Amino acid sequence: MSFLRFGMALLLALTLTSVECSANPTAKASVESQPFGAIASGLKTDLYVLRNSRGMAVAISNYGATVVSIKVPDRAGKFEDVVLGYETAKEYEDGTAHFGGTVGRYANRIAHGSFTLAGKTYTLPKNNGENTLHGGLLSFDKKIWAAKEVPSKDGVAVEFTYVSPDGEEGFPGTMTVTVVFTLLNNKDELRIDYSASTDKPTVVNLTNHSYFNLAGQGNGDILSQTLQLNASKFTPVDAGLIPTGELRDVKNTPFDFTRPVAIGERINGTDEQLKLGRGYDHNWVLDRKAGVSGIEFAAVAHDPKSGRVLEVLTTEPGIQFYTGNFLDGTAHGKGGKVYQQRYAFCLETQHFPDSPNHPGFPSTTLFPSRPFHSITIFRFSVKM
Repeated sequence: MSFLRFGMALLLALTLTSVECSANPTAKASVESQPFGAIASGLKTDLYVLRNSRGMAVAISNYGATVVSIKVPDRAGKFEDVVLGYETAKEYEDGTAHFGGTVGRYANRIAHGSFTLAGKTYTLPKNNGENTLHGGLLSFDKKIWAAKEVPSKDGVAVEFTYVSPDGEEGFPGTMTVTVVFTLLNNKDELRIDYSASTDKPTVVNLTNHSYFNLAGQGNGDILSQTLQLNASKFTPVDAGLIPTGELRDVKNTPFDFTRPVAIGERINGTDEQLKLGRGYDHNWVLDRKAGVSGIEFAAVAHDPKSGRVLEVLTTEPGIQFYTGNFLDGTAHGKGGKVYQQRYAFCLETQHFPDSPNHPGFPSTTLFPSRPFHSITIFRFSVKM
């Protein structure tokens, strides 16, 4: 069965079960703002809580356009927060894991902190060994964004805007970024619309860096949870986790998630790529239909114990699957829970890492005449 046919059949079955488990006829869709504390400079931040009529709730801060919590039910109807994070903006400011943040200008890595555009070389701060990670020293998830509730015919929505000045973190051009989070009213679905424009050529790669644990944040590791990726190739990396340029077939490797596989089944294997990443920390090349630029299935994750299911759909060409390899118990999150290694996974929809230095990868160049727009959907349901 093809992944698309599997996804459609799964979607139909899961939609029926999720209606039974999460519908709440007394709830009303709403957006509520509340204080989220001050950062070191004294600037105050806010938290926007979006709720739908089914009981799902998503909290997003204007500090970093950060997804702070996502509360969804299990098969018994019990709601649990399924993303890692903190309880105050100051903790996000001090943290280094990018929990739930909107990262940019360039999500993921750029080799040696350098790229060339239109014949000019730009130098970026190196914050990940010899490389630049997630846009530099102060990624977009370390900025305070302008925020406002916006109308949506499908649910409730909040819009976040940040203007990145020319030269910030070494990137050219003044770039305006808008991210709209929409929580659908009749589905347990969070849609993220990313838009960007610039006054001169630059590069852009935006993603959300939520760490998911479908059993609930802080409730053990994710090794028994399963994953399926709509990807027959991935981009292998060197010792600095920079893509070599190869698009490698996943067949007969631990990187084959074309069928549902427990995340921990092969994670401690002897494959060189697993050793380089200390587990999974790689970009998969999504099997998109030729000539199609719309939203397509990218991934399905499932927690057998709770029954929770997360589907990821996107317009992006790649997805970074990361298994919390660098979590080490030093981060104490919401409710004082300790986040150990592999207590969460990330599914970061994106263009490929280091694309500005790989002409054969899908382009990440942003021109004044061609604004950027991408969509990612996180869809939750329950498998009985």
